[in-house]
Order: sequence, then structure tokens, then C-alpha cells
Amino acid sequence: MIDHEQLRQQYNPDGSQLRRQQLRMLDILIEVDRICKKHQIEYWLSSGTLIGALRHNGFIPWDDDLDIEMMRTDYLRLLEVLPRELPDWLALQSDETDPAYFFFYAKVRDRRSLMLENNGYDRMWKEQGIYIDIFPMERHPIWLHKLTEKSFGHAYKIWRTSTDDNRSLRQVRRIFRIEGVLIAAMGVAAGLLLGFVVCFVQQQWGVVKMGSNFVVNAFPVAMRGIDFLLTTAMVMALSTLAVLFAVRKNKV
Repeated sequence: MIDHEQLRQQYNPDGSQLRRQQLRMLDILIEVDRICKKHQIEYWLSSGTLIGALRHNGFIPWDDDLDIEMMRTDYLRLLEVLPRELPDWLALQSDETDPAYFFFYAKVRDRRSLMLENNGYDRMWKEQGIYIDIFPMERHPIWLHKLTEKSFGHAYKIWRTSTDDNRSLRQVRRIFRIEGVLIAAMGVAAGLLLGFVVCFVQQQWGVVKMGSNFVVNAFPVAMRGIDFLLTTAMVMALSTLAVLFAVRKNKV
């Protein structure tokens, strides 16, 4: 049987820095919970926070963060209401509110405190207080998850190891530009393949009928290489412009 009191006295006794940090994170969660209930936004505890609640009736004694998750639709709603609902001592941190912030999830930070990461990747962020993490959840292909994971891993490594902030910003921008173009290219490839299949099926079997009032029975289609090339070029150009705009807009 776990001796919860012994573990707490060993790792986070009352008055210790870790215990004061945990209680401050709990204060943040209470405010976020109040706002979520007011606007009927569902969320749940996750990761070590959930383990701590179930196994220790609170925090894992040595845990120094607090994580919650929600579906992306609820996440976007929450990001809309938090700026006007949070008390003055709390701040929402996202790529919209903090230009140098590059994570895909948001934080709510305590403005009355200061907590700097040992590796220094947060050195250019506007808000640096004690925080809780809010993660959006959604279904997406595993390849997209892997690609995003690698992109953020590289960005994190750059911020953690670089001593030149301006150079780091340029490198991080390049990472997200490349990721955006790769995703656009995969989308174009999938769209072209689907279009080819649809055209081929229509040519061979005339699935889409025209009706008795027309000269031909089936809707006529023709596959020309120039059409595929122009479609690819136009979609890639628009996608690249959208990526460049998003990266520049968030200064990342």
C-alpha cells in the first residue's frame, strides 16, 4: 500500500517550493474550471495529473506540472473566452497572444510569479509565470502526428541549444515553412490520385448519368496532363502562400 503522507513529506512537504508551486497551479485550474463550467466546455485531467488524482488523491508528490485536455472544438471556444474571463493575475499564452511562443497547445500563466525553464527555451516568451498546459485533441492521420512531433522536437532543440535568438527565430520559421509545404504537397498528391480515380471510373463505366434528354448517356470527362499540372501548380502556390502568411503572422 502506498503511504501518501510519507511520500508527500519526502518530496513536497508543506511550505516547500514544489508544494507552493503545486498549490498555485491548482489555483489556476480552479479558475479555468470555473470558466469551462460557465461556458459548458468539457475537459479532463491527463498524463501525470490524472495519475496523481487517482493514485495520490492530488498531485504526484514529485510532479511539477498540470495538464488538461479537451477536444479541439472546445479548445478553440476556450481560447476565445479566456482573455475576457480570466482574472487580472492570469494570462492566456498561445501563438496568438505571445509572438515567440511556438507550441501547438496553450498555457494559462500566473502573472504574479516567475518560473524560468532550466534549458532556457522560454527566454523570449512574454509570459513566464507558473502555468498549466491545455492540450487540444482531435483525430488525424498518424503520419501527420509524426511530422508535427518531429517539427516541434527540432524547434524545441533549437531554442534549447542556441545562443543567438535572431538566428533561432529564422531556423524555427524555416522548420514550420517546410512542414506546411510538405503537408500541402501530400494533400495535393492525395487529391490528384482521387481525381484520377474518379475520372478513370467515369470514362470506363459512366457512373454519372446525363439523362435521356442529352446526346450522351454519361457525363463526359477527359484526362489531360496539362490539367493535372495546372491544378498542382495552383494549389501548391496557394498553399505555400498560406503557410508563409501563417508563419509570418505568428512570428515563428
